[in-house]
Amino acid sequence: MDTQRMLEGLDLLKGRYDELTRLMSDPETARNYEKIAEYAKDRAELQESVETYRDYRSALDGIEEANEMLGDEDPDIREMAQAELQTLMDRREALEERLRMLLVPKDPRDERNVIVEIRAGAGGDEAGLFAAELFRLYTRYAEAQPKWKTQLISENRTGIGGFKEVVFSIEGKGAFSRLKFESGVHRVQRVPSTESSGRIHTSTVTVAVLPEVDPVEIDINMKDVELTTYGSSGPGGQHMQKNDTAVRMVYKPTGTVVTCESERSLTQNKLRAMGVLRARLYEAERQKQVSDLEEARRSQVGSGQRSEKIRTYNFPQNRVTDHRIGMTSHNLPAVMEGDIDDFIESLALDEQTRRLSEIGS
Repeated sequence: MDTQRMLEGLDLLKGRYDELTRLMSDPETARNYEKIAEYAKDRAELQESVETYRDYRSALDGIEEANEMLGDEDPDIREMAQAELQTLMDRREALEERLRMLLVPKDPRDERNVIVEIRAGAGGDEAGLFAAELFRLYTRYAEAQPKWKTQLISENRTGIGGFKEVVFSIEGKGAFSRLKFESGVHRVQRVPSTESSGRIHTSTVTVAVLPEVDPVEIDINMKDVELTTYGSSGPGGQHMQKNDTAVRMVYKPTGTVVTCESERSLTQNKLRAMGVLRARLYEAERQKQVSDLEEARRSQVGSGQRSEKIRTYNFPQNRVTDHRIGMTSHNLPAVMEGDIDDFIESLALDEQTRRLSEIGS
């Protein structure tokens, strides 16, 4: 995005901000509380951009004045102007970068809680074990965030401590903005504990990170849902075994299946299962609406074949590589303990840069 185009856009934003300010002070508007609330919300969303733009314009004016002072006959004034000019130019550059960031469209889903689905792909038991390790990774990551919490929704275990599938929710401010980059195929390369010859095996696990969806955003006709209940093997011991508290839902138009047995009551499991179903259907609809290019870029889960991957965890070489941005960490144990902020922040910067490029074009 060139500077001139950015300034034109900011002029429009400032005009809208000033108009909203005028409308909020209009006696005619003052009697309409709904309108006042709407204008206040819109104005608040523009405020940071407009205030930064004002600071930027002030820096430009200062640079112009300093350049004029450079032609003064007094050498002391010229020296002072030169020092001031450098400070102002540094400030202009910083403010310009900040404005570019503020103009990047925000993903309205970024602040939402998420539902994470982890499934073993190619690799048999070894894939299931790595699925369990990724589950632990994301749980540890969530535990390290202020006021985040996790809740198991459903699990399908293997006999040796792994998962064929595990579904859980993470609730917390900005959960989707941080974890959305984890969606895709994760590949692990290591010698399985059951491998006597010491050969390195390659296995895959698929991860899907879905933002929670409000009921008003996607309407599900319960006539299209086949609901069955069964005895849960989840938390609750004998009480859970005696009552059909677990839920299995099948959305007949698409064949989507959701199970939930993590809660103690049938009602709670129904509500949680509906949340998962809504998120899956919403994401499926969103994927249909994006362009082929966007769909390829944002595709959440591949087939789980070994050739598909977003990230590789190479245990013999103590290496984790994110193939989308070519970033490598040589501290695999820390990553497996949930230390993935460097990857997340680099991926977020890459997305931001791409969006700026798209705006510019």
